[in-house]
Amino acid sequence: MAGVESIRRGYSKPIGSLTQMATIRLGKRTENRAPLIKDFAPLAMLDDLVFGAWDPIPDDAYTAAKKAGVLEAADLERVGDFLKGIKPMPAVFDNHYVTRINGANVKTGKTKRDLAEQLRQDMRDFKAKHNLDRLVIVWCASTVIFI
Repeated sequence: MAGVESIRRGYSKPIGSLTQMATIRLGKRTENRAPLIKDFAPLAMLDDLVFGAWDPIPDDAYTAAKKAGVLEAADLERVGDFLKGIKPMPAVFDNHYVTRINGANVKTGKTKRDLAEQLRQDMRDFKAKHNLDRLVIVWCASTVIFI
């Protein structure tokens, strides 16, 4: 999220981004036709991306990034206002699988199906709130119980 916003604001280049910097060869090599993938394929523009999150920890994205310490302070501060606006929705969380975290920002439900429906409703609400045509959801959670 911080990286995309840094690129959108012109602070960074999308180094390593296949969709933003890589090219695709068209035809024979001798034809020298190699447009950027983003100009060839119907991809969403970076300015069209909207970020949301679920997290058992209620910290906004800025606070979480600051605690994680993976970004340089100067880089983090440049996009801090953007990150502070990303507050996680309550997560589906089970201490049986993740024993070292006590999340305060969690959903409650009688059944797993109830919890799944709450997630589905979050998706519908997020899509409507931001007037989006489609959603892409990336799972970034630990699911390994015995590590």
